[in-house]
Amino acid sequence: MQKKSYLPLILLLFVSVLGVIFPAVPKTIVTEGINSGDTAWMLVSAALVLLMTPGLAYFYGGMVNNKNVISTMLQSFIAMGVISILWVVVGFSLAFGDDIGGFIGNPTTFFMFNNVLDGKPWPLAATVPLVVFAFFQLKFAMITPALVTGSMAERINFKSYVLFMVLFSLVVYTPLAHMTWHPDGFLFKLGVLDFAGGTVVHMSAGWAALAGALYLKRRKSQVESSYFPPANIPFVLLGTGLLWFGWFGFNAGSAVGATPLAASAFATTNTAAAAAGLGWVLFDASKGKKVSALGFAIGAVVGLVAITPAAGFVTIPTSIFIGSIAGIISNTVAHLRTKSTLDDTLDVFPCHGVGGMVGMVMTGIFASKGINSAVVDEGLAFGDTKLFFIHLLALVIVSVFAFGASYLLLIVTNAILPLRVSEEDEKVGLDVSQHDEFLVDAA
Repeated sequence: MQKKSYLPLILLLFVSVLGVIFPAVPKTIVTEGINSGDTAWMLVSAALVLLMTPGLAYFYGGMVNNKNVISTMLQSFIAMGVISILWVVVGFSLAFGDDIGGFIGNPTTFFMFNNVLDGKPWPLAATVPLVVFAFFQLKFAMITPALVTGSMAERINFKSYVLFMVLFSLVVYTPLAHMTWHPDGFLFKLGVLDFAGGTVVHMSAGWAALAGALYLKRRKSQVESSYFPPANIPFVLLGTGLLWFGWFGFNAGSAVGATPLAASAFATTNTAAAAAGLGWVLFDASKGKKVSALGFAIGAVVGLVAITPAAGFVTIPTSIFIGSIAGIISNTVAHLRTKSTLDDTLDVFPCHGVGGMVGMVMTGIFASKGINSAVVDEGLAFGDTKLFFIHLLALVIVSVFAFGASYLLLIVTNAILPLRVSEEDEKVGLDVSQHDEFLVDAA
């Protein structure tokens, strides 16, 4: 039996009491300008994006060894609980509250969701209730720290992960969301285009994953060159299917309405995923490897990552190019990672970090006014250089911020709660050592 821990329960009860003290009772529900079709689509989109986090749990859970399946999956599911509460208390305010210096929102603007039910629609989502937009954005905030876990799988202390997830969400995710998606945000005003989170979600998660892999160092099994096969490749395929399905809400939902733009983003999302999945396995085949289920699944997810920032700015044929190139580049980086001593357990940085950066660059090349009237400066392919160089600058800024801040948070977290489990716990497996649970075939 482990040592008793009262503080987390006390914190939850404290927040529960805050919910009574600050009930956020609406004065008047805003109905003017609300479009029922757009609202219905955004509710569906929010549900689709929510499904991505369980999808990620299966995707990651199938790739680790069978001693760590439950712990790895739980790291995604617990994010659904923790970030949901954090978002209502202060997260939405920090990301979308009144601007402070272009870098963060005022934490009091929507504290405890005050002024949300009766608030005016978000300026860039004027036809849906503010609460719908807020909960759609919650699902993005939810999956981002869950993505990070793949780099630290099989060796991270569960309690420490929860603490890091909270700190990462407050210090890294919400500022990036504000800077990129708030009309007064620094990157938004700079002219950066990120349709659905290539910068905010995937680059931030990818760089945090790299920081985590470097800070936690290598698993003992990797040092000993022990090979543990993936626990369940059908889980990986199931997770890929759920992610692909949910990603339609992720990207097409970011049009914030049931519009032709949503249809275009829907189409580019599917096309890029298909191209990247094929690109990954065909690149493997060109090197004499067999076509694998795992390869196609990983490649398809890379394509979804890469098209995310570009989905509503590029044409459907262009998405074939984006997906194919992203699949080949991420495959190459993942292969190089295996030749190094970097222990990014599930290749989060090569897939999400690199995939997000490829997508950001591709947006700077192929963004078109013909697809989205919000595009002020077209991409390099249309003879305009400004957007391309803005994106290169933003890529450097976001990379330095996400990696540096995440590494600092890992140091802080470790000083409060040790991040890495003991050598014995790692050997037994985190399912048993952290949760007293195990797969039947691992008993």
